[in-house]
Amino acid sequence: MTKRLFKTILYEKENDTGIVMVTINRPEIKNALTFRVVLELYWAVDAVEKDDTAKALIITGAGPEGDHDPANEAFSSGAYLNPTELQSMDEETKGEIDLTDIAQKKLCLKLWSLYKPVIVAMNGLAIGGGLTIPLACADLIFASEHAWGKLPFVSLGIVPELASSYLLPRLLGFQKAKEIMFFGEKITAQQMLESGIINKVLPHEGLISYARETALKLIPPKGAWQAVRMTKEILHKPLIEAVTRALDLENTALNKAFSSNDFFEAINARIEKRAPVFKGE
Repeated sequence: MTKRLFKTILYEKENDTGIVMVTINRPEIKNALTFRVVLELYWAVDAVEKDDTAKALIITGAGPEGDHDPANEAFSSGAYLNPTELQSMDEETKGEIDLTDIAQKKLCLKLWSLYKPVIVAMNGLAIGGGLTIPLACADLIFASEHAWGKLPFVSLGIVPELASSYLLPRLLGFQKAKEIMFFGEKITAQQMLESGIINKVLPHEGLISYARETALKLIPPKGAWQAVRMTKEILHKPLIEAVTRALDLENTALNKAFSSNDFFEAINARIEKRAPVFKGE
């Protein structure tokens, strides 16, 4: 296998603690989830899973270079799946990408099956996959006071992914989950906290240090790491079949939706900066 070289994320491990920090590092496109970013996130989780010295994972997003305004930061602006990106990849790397897996089943199941503690430090906006990835992978989500979320799938003529169709209703209840998914309105950090999507809202400058301090409480010598892992496993394993089924349903719907007239109308409306006129087909 070709050596895995991270080009779009930063992978840093503290050798003394075993905490791994993964930073989505495409700030010029608001840390969008390109084919390469998604694949490298999979590689990163795989590396953490296989490394016995890796004890906990923190995921965050890079801030824009030269811009120190925290309000301009992004955790991730969601999917940006441009086929031209594939042309720059070697054949072996390209072979790891399944273009029909729009729901990101491969990544989601890898995240769901990682029993080491995972913390998301949501440093800024989290749109689409930028919010559903934390839902799929994080045991704890801490957000900057400047962070906000949005699930704009339906407004684009498509459906949610990363098993959020299964996870979000069980977190919020069906009515609230449908409201968030149907209308795709902006959700502030405080609203995400009150609804139970995230665990804590923090001053921006203290976000990463708080995430790290929390990780230290879950691993030796402060945390009973084996018990943490076993607790996560017994919470996740009974749901794996349902999560897999949800991902399969999402992929079927997404592959259909991406060829629909409503999807193309939504894209054209955004380009032309107008309200879409949907026909329901």
